[in-house]
Amino acid sequence: MKLWEKGIQSDRKTEKFTIGKDNELDLYLAPHDILGSLAHAEMLHAVGLLETDELKALRTELIRLYGEAREGKFKIEEGVEDVHSQVELWLTRKLGDTGKKIHTARSRNDQVLLDLKLFMRERIKFIVTATNALFRKLIKQSNRYKDFLLPGYTHLQIAMPSSFGLWFGAYAESLTDDIQIMHAAYRIVNQNPLGSAAGYGTSFPINRKLTTELLGFDSLQYNSVYAQMSRGKTERTVAFALASLAFTLSRLANDVCLFASQNFDFLEIPDEMTTGSSIMPHKKNPDVFELIRAKCNKIQTLPTEIDRIAANLTSGYFRDMQVIKESFIPCFSLIESCIDMASDAIMRLKPKSNILNNELYTNIFSVEEVNQLVLSGMPFREAYQKIAEQIKEGIYKPSRKVIYTHEGSIGNLCNERIADKMKKLMHMFDFEKAEKACKKLLLH
Repeated sequence: MKLWEKGIQSDRKTEKFTIGKDNELDLYLAPHDILGSLAHAEMLHAVGLLETDELKALRTELIRLYGEAREGKFKIEEGVEDVHSQVELWLTRKLGDTGKKIHTARSRNDQVLLDLKLFMRERIKFIVTATNALFRKLIKQSNRYKDFLLPGYTHLQIAMPSSFGLWFGAYAESLTDDIQIMHAAYRIVNQNPLGSAAGYGTSFPINRKLTTELLGFDSLQYNSVYAQMSRGKTERTVAFALASLAFTLSRLANDVCLFASQNFDFLEIPDEMTTGSSIMPHKKNPDVFELIRAKCNKIQTLPTEIDRIAANLTSGYFRDMQVIKESFIPCFSLIESCIDMASDAIMRLKPKSNILNNELYTNIFSVEEVNQLVLSGMPFREAYQKIAEQIKEGIYKPSRKVIYTHEGSIGNLCNERIADKMKKLMHMFDFEKAEKACKKLLLH
């Protein structure tokens, strides 16, 4: 079934090429397409384009179909082009001409826009919630290991004393920036495109404000041409937010791989989280973190991929957008799995104590010695040269005392303030508004 058929049979090869992976990927969109159809039917009734008994019949079937979609039972039949066609076919089989009325004042263009927005909105909530859980674990580990000193590096050369408290806390605060970016993406997503039709509106007297309220959107995308132009741009914006989060996870994973190696030996990954070698019996490979790193690096390519697909398009709809779905939709499951694995693994890492007692790290305390001389009255540059000369002559003997008190240092992690920052960011999303609206629509 094709909603655009006009009595001309498509070439089978052309049909297969143009449908692509829609039958597979549209299953992710099915609950959202049905929910959008519910809101659209309510609006058609409100403006007099559906009778009360027609609305009631449509609601009954759509709610039943929504339940099937949420349970994973929704199927797109052989020969049916996409989710929109399947829903309309279902309604037509059940309700006859009433089912055919669901497409009044609507195009597949604004349907897929709406479906993607609802899909993104829901998955962003999952990701934000999971990220917040990972954040709390990082803060917990930061507090637990705040006194475990660790070498700090610049240029992969030992630099100054750090700590596991500072290291865990750094990635926790990095997540707050990622959530800030995700919030901006969420606000762009949470605008209603329904009613833009094929991109130029409709002569039917529709009420777009009503569907906005019914679906719990923050606002409308007012201009119908821009609503269509936002396809691709919105996905790129969300992909950029996902890439920011992936950047943090990839860097964290890379640190763990490095720190767990025998040459560094700063922490231990539990045996049950490692893999072995077919010929080397001593191997304990950090495959979990290597795969987090690789998958997150893959996610970071997504904004560029979307940008290249959509970059040279003029205003209006193009089928090019279909290709974006093939990389974009699976990306959510990919990053969700990485967050979940990282959240589980981070609590099972075993940092080692007394690392800086090793003579390898003697020179890491040189800055402390310089600072002590400065505090005793010696000019900084003179103190610097004195300690540098001691190191050169091999007579440098540090006290190994580390005293930091300023905000964000080893001795003053400011984890409470970082946690407060995350708490405020989480409140800004207001996921409950959309959830309440959709629940009400399903029960109305």
